[in-house]
Amino acid sequence: MARRRVAVYPGTFDPIHLGHLDVIRRATALVDRLVVAVAINAGKDPLFTLEERTRMVEADVNSLLAANASNGARVEVKPFSCLLVRFAVEEGADMIIRGLRAVSDFEYEFQMALNNKRLVPRLETVFLMASETSQFISSRFVKEIHLLGGDVSSMVTPNVLKMLDKKRGRA
Repeated sequence: MARRRVAVYPGTFDPIHLGHLDVIRRATALVDRLVVAVAINAGKDPLFTLEERTRMVEADVNSLLAANASNGARVEVKPFSCLLVRFAVEEGADMIIRGLRAVSDFEYEFQMALNNKRLVPRLETVFLMASETSQFISSRFVKEIHLLGGDVSSMVTPNVLKMLDKKRGRA
């Protein structure tokens, strides 16, 4: 039996946006099973609770799967609150997927990848460059633009936009 490739794509996903979904779609071409890991990350002072973020990611991933965009890979969404490499080992992962938008992302991500490699040498980090249509999108910008009344409908799914409106009292 062929070895199954398993990856974890971690993030705070506060909120999930089209750039995240692009990375998820492209990562499924590399693996047999992808675990989208929603981090608790209280240090980032998230707008949405872990449960809300997990539900948003599940809804958007299910829409992606319904569109047959998963390349045959099994995709699961799971919250986690422990060390990423511990979670990855528990899930049987061979790799950690990270998205890069710009050169400025690389230094931090490179340091994190080296630390993860030191902790669990068998885990590889795979960087996927953001598509040119999503390079400018970040959860921080989505929240800020939305808070100030700007239109973020080209950056998030209708489901996420509805959740943002509800959170901001616009529903």
